[in-house]
Amino acid sequence: MENDIPKIDLPEDWIIGNLSHKDIGLLNLYANYPCRLKAEIFVLCMQGEIEASINLTRYQVKPGSFITILPGTILQIHKIEGDLQIYFMGFSSEFINHANIGKSAMDMLYVVKDCPIIELKEQPAQLLEDYFSLLVKTYGFCGPKLNKDILNHLLSGVLLGVGAMYKDKTLNKTNLSKAEQISKNFNHLVMQNYTTQRSVAWYAKKLGITPAHLSTIVKQTTDKTCVEIITSMVIMDAKAQLKSTDLSIHDIAYSLNFTNMSFFGKYFKRHVGMGRWNTGTAKNKSSGPLGHFSFTQPCTTRLATSLNR
Repeated sequence: MENDIPKIDLPEDWIIGNLSHKDIGLLNLYANYPCRLKAEIFVLCMQGEIEASINLTRYQVKPGSFITILPGTILQIHKIEGDLQIYFMGFSSEFINHANIGKSAMDMLYVVKDCPIIELKEQPAQLLEDYFSLLVKTYGFCGPKLNKDILNHLLSGVLLGVGAMYKDKTLNKTNLSKAEQISKNFNHLVMQNYTTQRSVAWYAKKLGITPAHLSTIVKQTTDKTCVEIITSMVIMDAKAQLKSTDLSIHDIAYSLNFTNMSFFGKYFKRHVGMGRWNTGTAKNKSSGPLGHFSFTQPCTTRLATSLNR
């Protein structure tokens, strides 16, 4: 729909390049209000600093920062400082949906969701810069129309490389059990489909197991229920729209696949708690599985009004 949070994808299967402070106009696409990325994007910062929110958590991107932005991520850039120099590589949602990614490459996705930025020392960062530079030259020679098999290997290789970088930051768990693998794949599916699917049965079918089995596995491996994980993504998206857009409650509800505004309001109230918001203060904060998040008074007033109808 026209008024939904902007969804940004790539027109080609893949793209790679570099940006400097001269290209700040392009980065402004991600400023002012959040956007949801449909593509998967990898970014290496070599100079300058960027303050950005990834899934509503603020991060400081510095020289040596490597960022993995998964499909479905809500992104907003707040500030750019210094003589910026970043490299980026992205794969479109169309390509990702048909890519044949091995299980080992999928292992790192759950970790990246909670920790999208990793800080590299000077030598590894330089090696990655050389790698990006080589791919930039390849892109300049071949363009975006590389053979699908080559692109598939490229994406898998990048994911494996990212996984290796994260290896020392993942609680020293090198071998995933079958249950952990299923749990991670479930989380990845949720990130891609939460705007249209909130049924545990739907996700279980996609994973080829029963809803009861999926619920047991997710609870054992994450200490959260399937519904809690799905809900956390829905609420995070709703908060982003309430905070940063002037959309009507009806439009926000529609964008998240709620059949009517009343159901959306009750859902939000049940999972976040609305009672303390309608206090007339300039700002109110909610806390929960997503942490603290500030709301301006117009947002809380709109929601409170919708609940009283």
